[in-house]
Amino acid sequence: MTVHFIGAGPGAPDLLTLRGQALIASCPVCLYAGSLVPEEILGHCPEGAKIINTAPLDLDAIIAECKAATDAGLDVARLHSGDLSIWSAMGEQLRRLRAENIPVSVTPGVPSFAAAAAALGTELTLPGVAQSVVLTRTPGRASAMPDNETLENFGRTGATLAIHLSIHNIQNVVDTLLPIYGADCPAAIIYRASWPDQQIIRGLLSTIQSGLSEDIERTALILVGPTLGSQDFDESCLYAPDYDRRFRAQSAADPASSNGKGA
Repeated sequence: MTVHFIGAGPGAPDLLTLRGQALIASCPVCLYAGSLVPEEILGHCPEGAKIINTAPLDLDAIIAECKAATDAGLDVARLHSGDLSIWSAMGEQLRRLRAENIPVSVTPGVPSFAAAAAALGTELTLPGVAQSVVLTRTPGRASAMPDNETLENFGRTGATLAIHLSIHNIQNVVDTLLPIYGADCPAAIIYRASWPDQQIIRGLLSTIQSGLSEDIERTALILVGPTLGSQDFDESCLYAPDYDRRFRAQSAADPASSNGKGA
């Protein structure tokens, strides 16, 4: 029997992969992070499934539930918000389960930074502006930051910064990045991206805090970087007519040479 770790996406119940939905529907036991995973996703659980909210549980209790289920011959759907590859606490669970020789699988989900970019209707990497996105956070109670993983160091690259789990620390974020990106650098705060109560605050790095309401204390992503407001950027070569690539030779620009067949 297997514990299936499933990325449940950023919030909207239809931003769930088909594989994730099928696995949830096949597992008679479901453990979900109740503070972040919407209950609508639990509607995919089979009738009579044992559904456990792990928000009040510690790691030992979570592993015990997984072990009890697999010992009974039952598969487990373990749901975390967003994608499992970042800040999901999946790693420590995998280590414990593997030590117990319990099989596991991992199904990715839509990450929150992607949902936030979609809500803004923007691309985070623009030719000639920025070609990297840094997913980071500021220090918190749950996890410290390594000494070299600082906003200053990441900011000096000029990349688009997607700053997670840090809305409570917005003043420090602004104060740290202002000397690097400048007061006129575009910034945005996306609260509960893809949820029905989603809120978007757009502005400049120097003014973004002014639009932040007091009730936004968590579940908000901070985006900083020139791509958020740039209209003056280069077009990539990808679709240029004179760009020769495997699936579209330069001759494809000549309709007479294509024999009516598109790439």
